[in-house]
Amino acid sequence: QVQLVESGGGLVQPGGSLRLSCAASRSIFSINAMGWYRQAPGKERELVAIITVGGRTTTVDSVKGRFTISRDTARNTVYLQMTSLKSEDTAVYYCNAKEGIKDYWGQGTQVTVSS
Repeated sequence: QVQLVESGGGLVQPGGSLRLSCAASRSIFSINAMGWYRQAPGKERELVAIITVGGRTTTVDSVKGRFTISRDTARNTVYLQMTSLKSEDTAVYYCNAKEGIKDYWGQGTQVTVSS
């Protein structure tokens, strides 16, 4: 089992930046992959970025060049640095951990991009 707690969401103006954090309850060193997903009102949850146990990262095209996923294994934390935010980035952002056949989710953190 692993518990995930997200933080760092909030209200930001278009063009602004935020950094989301996902703190895991135990070591993430052996977790196959950790990622960030988001869900906007009335839409399906979608993948934003993922980082594998080997450190390889993938970001979806809609955020490529603006969002960066990283991790600090000493702090059991994964980050999502978001820059040049747009109104369409408004969503609840969820942290995910995949370990074997198991999927773990955090409770989500709201990001609102608005002037």
